[in-house]
Amino acid sequence: MNRRQLLKAMAAAAAAGSLPAIYSARALASNSAPSGFYDIPMQGDARILHITDVHGQLKPVYFREPNVNLGVGDAYGRAPHLVGKNFLKEMGIAENSPEAYAYTYLNFLEQAKKYGRTGGFAHVKTLLDRLREQAGGRQNTLTLDGGDLWQGSGTSLWTRGVDMVEASNILGIDVMVGHWEFTYREEEVLSNVALFKGDFIGQNVKILEDSLFGDEYYEMVERFDGRGLYDEDTGHAFQPYVMKEVNGARIAVVGQAFPRTSNANPKEFFPDWSFGLREDDMIELVEQIRAEEQPDAVILVSHNGMDVDIKMAERVPGLNAVFGGHTHDGVPQPIKVKNVDGNECWVTNAGSNGKFVGCMDFAIEGGQIKNMVYKQLPVITDWLEADKEMDAFISQMRQTKYDDKVIEARNKKWQNNPARVGKTYEEILSEKLAKADRTLYRRGNFMGTWDQVICNALRWEYKADIALSAGVRWGTTTLEGEWITMDDVMSQCATTYSETYVQEMTGKAIKDMLEGVADNLFDPDPYLQSGGDMVRVGGLDYTIDPTKPLGSRISDVILDDGRV
Repeated sequence: MNRRQLLKAMAAAAAAGSLPAIYSARALASNSAPSGFYDIPMQGDARILHITDVHGQLKPVYFREPNVNLGVGDAYGRAPHLVGKNFLKEMGIAENSPEAYAYTYLNFLEQAKKYGRTGGFAHVKTLLDRLREQAGGRQNTLTLDGGDLWQGSGTSLWTRGVDMVEASNILGIDVMVGHWEFTYREEEVLSNVALFKGDFIGQNVKILEDSLFGDEYYEMVERFDGRGLYDEDTGHAFQPYVMKEVNGARIAVVGQAFPRTSNANPKEFFPDWSFGLREDDMIELVEQIRAEEQPDAVILVSHNGMDVDIKMAERVPGLNAVFGGHTHDGVPQPIKVKNVDGNECWVTNAGSNGKFVGCMDFAIEGGQIKNMVYKQLPVITDWLEADKEMDAFISQMRQTKYDDKVIEARNKKWQNNPARVGKTYEEILSEKLAKADRTLYRRGNFMGTWDQVICNALRWEYKADIALSAGVRWGTTTLEGEWITMDDVMSQCATTYSETYVQEMTGKAIKDMLEGVADNLFDPDPYLQSGGDMVRVGGLDYTIDPTKPLGSRISDVILDDGRV
C-alpha cells in the first residue's frame, strides 16, 4: 500500500469513526491540494513552461531552502537575495502556508512532515500535462529546461546521463541549455544530444579554432550526424537559437549555457569547446532575429544565474523574458527589468530539484506581446498523481544492474566499484546507512549540516586537520530521524569527476583560496560571479566581510584547536 492508498483508507476509516478525528483531519488536510491550487487558466495565446536544475532527481525529495543568501552591490536586499520572513513579505506569501514551506526554511521540519516531499518527475509530468491541457493542448505550449538536468544522481552518473535524457523525452522538454551536461565526455554529450528529442541550444558555446583546423573533431561530429558542428563559419557547436510556432505565435528561443563552464569545470571533458558570456554576440543575435525572423516574442533560456540574467536583461535590447537557472532560486514573481531600449523584460528562475514549475502566458496582438502573466507552482508530491508512463520508466530504470562497464570516477583506479557489480541500482541506492540525528541540508552561502557531515567524514578518513568541500548548491535534504540512504549520499556527491585526496597547504594558501572563492561569489559585478556558494570547511573557522574587495574579505582564520 502506497501513501496515497493509505490516506484513502484513512479517510474511509475516519468516516466510519474508526480513527480519531484530529489524526485523520491532520493527515488528510496536509495531503490534498487546496481547491484551485493547480488551476491556471490560459491568459493569452502562448504558454511557456519552465523547469531548471533538476540535477538528476527523478524521485520525490525534501529540499530545504537557504537561511542565508546574500546579495552584494545592486543585488543587496532584493530578490532572489531574500530569505525567510523577508522573502514571504516581499512575495506576499502567508506564513505556514504551502508556499511558505516550498520557498523558505521556516519551520522546515514541521512543515515537511505536514506537506511531504516535493518534485519527482512522475509528478512534474502530471503538473505539466495539466498546465498544457489548461492552455488548450500541448500545441499551445512550449516547455523549457534551464540546464543541470542530466547530472546529479547515482543513476545519472552510472548511465552517463542517459536516464535523464530518456526522462526528458517522456516529460516533453522542447528546448534546453547545459552546464553539468558538458562534464560527461564530449562524445557522451553528443550521444545524449542525439538521443534528446528536443533542441539543445547555446549561443555562447563555440568550437575552439585549433579544433576546427584539425581532423579529429570533424571525425567525431560525423559519428553523430554533424551534432557538435552547427555552423563552421560562426564556430557554433550547437544552434544559438530556435524558432518555435506556438498556437500561431512565432517565438524565438535563444540559448545561454553556463558562461563560466571552462573556469568551474575541468576542460579535459570538453577540450574542443569554449564558453563565456558573449554579451556582444547576444545583442547582435537578438537584433538579427528581430530583423530576419520577425518573431512575436524573443525569450532567453539561460544558465547564467539570476543576478547575471538581470544584468543581461538590462543590457540586451529586444528580449521579452528570461527563463533562468544555475543559482537554484525559486522566485514566485518575475523580476521586471527596464531594458536599454525602454521596454520591459521579465526575469524568472524556477528553483531546483524539480520543486517548481514556472508558467508564463503571452497575449500576442499585431506581432508583439500585449500582456504577460507569470505564475510559479510548487510541486508538492502528494497533491499530484504520479504519471503512469514516467513512474514505470523510473521503476524499470532503477532495476538496471550495475556492471563492470559503469564509470563513476575519472580516476581509472576507481572507475568501477566491484562490490556493486550484479546489484540493481535500486538495491544499491536504497541501502540504509545511518539515521539522521538532525535535519541534513546543503543550500546556503556558507555551510549546511550535510556539508558538515561530508567535511567530518573527510577529516576522519584522511586524519586531516582541515577538510574542504565544494560549495555546490544541489543535494537533497534528509529529515531528522529518517534513514540516510545511499541515494541521499549520491545526491550530494555524484558529480562526474570529483575526487578526494589529502595534501599539505600553507596557511597563506588556504587564506588565498578562501579569498578567491569569496570573490567569485561576492564580486559586486554579476558578470564576474560564478554563482555558487563558499567552499565548505571543516576544522577551520574564519570571519568574512562580503562587502570588502578581493584580498580583504577573509580574516581571523583559526584551526579548531585554536591555532592561527
